[in-house]
Amino acid sequence: MSKNNLFPIFLKLEQLHVLVVGGGVVALEKLTALWKSSPKTRVTLVAPLINPEILAFQEEKELVIIQREFEEKDLENIDVVVVAVGDVPTSEAIRLIAKKHRLLVNVADKPELCDFYLGSIVTKGNLKIAISTNGKSPTFAKRLKEILNDNISDNVEDALDNLNKLRNHLEGDFQHKVDELNQITSTLIEKKESKWYDINIRKIVWYALGVFAILIAGHILFTLLPPQTIWNSTYTVFNELDGDFLYFMLGGFIAQMIDGALGMAYGVSATTFLLSFGVSPAVASMSVHASEIFTSGVSGLMHLKFGNVNSKLFKVIVLPGVIGSILGAYILTEFENYNDYIKPVVGTYTLILGFIIIYKVIRKHQKRKKIKHVGWLATLGGFLDAIGGGGWGPVVSSTLIASGKNPRLVIGSVNLAEFFVSLASSFTFFTLIGGSGWQTILGLILGGVCAAPIAAHLSKKLNVKAMMIFVGIVVIIVSLRIIYMSIFK
Repeated sequence: MSKNNLFPIFLKLEQLHVLVVGGGVVALEKLTALWKSSPKTRVTLVAPLINPEILAFQEEKELVIIQREFEEKDLENIDVVVVAVGDVPTSEAIRLIAKKHRLLVNVADKPELCDFYLGSIVTKGNLKIAISTNGKSPTFAKRLKEILNDNISDNVEDALDNLNKLRNHLEGDFQHKVDELNQITSTLIEKKESKWYDINIRKIVWYALGVFAILIAGHILFTLLPPQTIWNSTYTVFNELDGDFLYFMLGGFIAQMIDGALGMAYGVSATTFLLSFGVSPAVASMSVHASEIFTSGVSGLMHLKFGNVNSKLFKVIVLPGVIGSILGAYILTEFENYNDYIKPVVGTYTLILGFIIIYKVIRKHQKRKKIKHVGWLATLGGFLDAIGGGGWGPVVSSTLIASGKNPRLVIGSVNLAEFFVSLASSFTFFTLIGGSGWQTILGLILGGVCAAPIAAHLSKKLNVKAMMIFVGIVVIIVSLRIIYMSIFK
């Protein structure tokens, strides 16, 4: 049986200086773990591309951000190094340089390159428990942490204070004090014999009512919609599916893989894909926005739950965004007969978005300028989003963040508003052109659902900078093809 030879220590991180190399999702996880235990830890972060949520920490934490590649001089006056670049050769090179300076190094997801691990931690006031699996299974450590969190009372701090006072008042030698404390604390681990009347009657009643409600709902549903009717409708729907449905699923899969790994570009990726397969601009935009209702709704609720929404900013952008999206959807639909002219226009717009994606990667840190007339910006964003099938985030979020607003609140507010923008444009499209594109919508949704867990896993493995450049290049190439085919067909 192998043995865990790690020696556990508790560092006073607030007296040390930590360097984090990397600016993606993994770096965000490391920063969150550090500050959860030691909120005042001084951190310097070096990376060419920075996650917007990391930028938000600048206003509330002791965080210095250097937006460029790592250099050896970054190790000056550093005590601990955390490497989260997601690239093994680069991680090994940084570790070798850090070891020359006799620094302790943690490399994300590479136990063999680590001098120490950031284990799962349970904190209840002054009580702190660190859990380690010797790097073999962080998932098991997290589950054990959840168990301890649930079973250790939040008011254990009162018990610690009382035991501390008691210890200071106990008289006698050391052994006598230990015996007294053991006797007092023995009640903490005594097993209480459960009685039949300890069963929670309220839970039983609620479970019974729930079962009864499900039975009633099922009876009403199958009375109104007999099983044979449901089966016939389902059979008809599947019979109507054609070979293009698989291509639509592929489009949804690819778009969600890109969006899940990079946190952006779902709309522009799906739209360029659909246009390249001959789908009209109006149907392409309607399909993308209908599928986005689900993702943006869940995302917006999560941001709202975690306090990432600025209510004032949300109110300023939501109504203009909705108006802009309705206007864009109306214009795109009314000119449906002029697809030969609209396609090159939409292709030009997605071409510009492709260049914007690449520009975001290669641009240097620029001086921030205050943005006026945010409502008009949201109207433009909603309009272009409906016309081109995507672009709400790149137009609105990027502009507001570049103006100096808190990235975390901008992203949360814009994501929540995106639900209403997508809902408004989808409703307009459905009202004007009907549900003729339901196969496209269903394909995008199913493909996206399949891709979501894979993309979430890959987001920790891929080089975000390289992926963004790749996506930008693909969008540019496909957009140029759409323009060429529309003009010279």
